[in-house]
Amino acid sequence: MIKGHRLEAGALRECAEPDATVLWFSQPDAQERARLLERFQLDDHALASALDPDEVARIEFHPNGLFMIWKRPENYSGQDSFCFDVSSFGLLLSHDQMVLICADDRQLGELDQHRPMQEPLDVLLQVLFNNIHHYLGHLKVIKLIARELQQQFNASMDSRHLVQMFNLSESLVYYINAIDSNGSVLTRLRNHAHKHHFSIDSLALIEDMIIENEQCHKQANIYSTVFASLMDARGNLVNNNTNNLLRKLTLINVVFLPLNLLAGIGGMSEYSMMTTPLPWWISYPALLVGMAGLGTAMVVVLKRMARIRS
Repeated sequence: MIKGHRLEAGALRECAEPDATVLWFSQPDAQERARLLERFQLDDHALASALDPDEVARIEFHPNGLFMIWKRPENYSGQDSFCFDVSSFGLLLSHDQMVLICADDRQLGELDQHRPMQEPLDVLLQVLFNNIHHYLGHLKVIKLIARELQQQFNASMDSRHLVQMFNLSESLVYYINAIDSNGSVLTRLRNHAHKHHFSIDSLALIEDMIIENEQCHKQANIYSTVFASLMDARGNLVNNNTNNLLRKLTLINVVFLPLNLLAGIGGMSEYSMMTTPLPWWISYPALLVGMAGLGTAMVVVLKRMARIRS
């Protein structure tokens, strides 16, 4: 799908493709890919990179413009898996036109146009600026989800919450990698801007993006470190609770094994033969009392042994 936009009064307005300053190729089919390769002189590798969600962020400078691969966060669905994914899109910028290539139909639709845009470079910088803020918003959501999972884990000690926290930790690793590669792109873009004498406003915006991207990277690193430590601690806590439960079950088995033996003997005819001089209402209650006394004595001995060992 191809959408055309033009800059009018400092904002983007949809228009026909021949009058477009910004062209948006979303989910391009075979015919649209052929147009990209022929009209904008892209090679197959660059086009495939723009549509590959796992492509690493990078920037290439050409005599008539630049080509950029940028990592963006995917929309969070709010499902129980708690996975935050990243993907890639491509930007081709020339002096009078910008081409955006992505594998879905969302990018310019999410563009916050609170800054006036007079040229395609302003649109490119605004797209990058919005994506950095998207990362910051997702990090806040991750922090809130982690607190909620911590409360649920403290209440139930369910291993399912550990799996969800592992998904969050894995997502943070992908975020850190994407934010770091985006930072390298912004640094090269700043050097290119100084060399080609971009406007003061554009240079200031690039500097602001570099600062915010670094803060986002540090925040993601902190969250990742904290989550890794908490997951280790909570995993050890679950193992400790499991060991305590198994120890109690083992204690019950040790106590009842000899009692089962005595109960088996008491249920046979030999016990009635051995206690023939005594009435049954004396012999069998005596057996039960003996079993209870033996069980109590074994519990006391085992607890004392555990106390001495600890």
